[in-house]
Amino acid sequence: MLRSEKTKIIDFLTNEFKASEAIVICGFSGLTHKQLENLRQYADENGAKVKVVKNTFATIAVKNAGLDELNIVENNIVVWSEDQISACKVADKFAGDNKDKFFIKTGYIEGKVADIDSINALAKLPGRDELIGMLLSVWTAPARNFVTGLDNLRAKLEEAA
Repeated sequence: MLRSEKTKIIDFLTNEFKASEAIVICGFSGLTHKQLENLRQYADENGAKVKVVKNTFATIAVKNAGLDELNIVENNIVVWSEDQISACKVADKFAGDNKDKFFIKTGYIEGKVADIDSINALAKLPGRDELIGMLLSVWTAPARNFVTGLDNLRAKLEEAA
């Protein structure tokens, strides 16, 4: 690999890590190509990105992004996203589905190194779309209750007539 290609990869990773709210470092061993493609597809569907990265590239990119506390050793897959929950959900779900071959090592969330328990806790939270749905349900509840009350009043008046 040429130096220019290496620099391009490192620059890409540095920019991605700087823009990310969550980075999850995962270990893997024995994953098939199909399983890796399933991980990438699931990450795409959930707004996260996945890359198998050489440790030297990842270490340089992490330092360039100002995330010096992350320790990157052995085989790694990096999952990152612009929001905290997506990357954690993707890593947690895939780790649950592939217990023997894929596991969460560490992460970097909101400017701090995160342990496995923190990542798993964030993975259990509802995602952005679910939160928006819940908020809309709360906002429309008064109008829905008002309409239901009017309909009940109409039915009662029709019965009385």
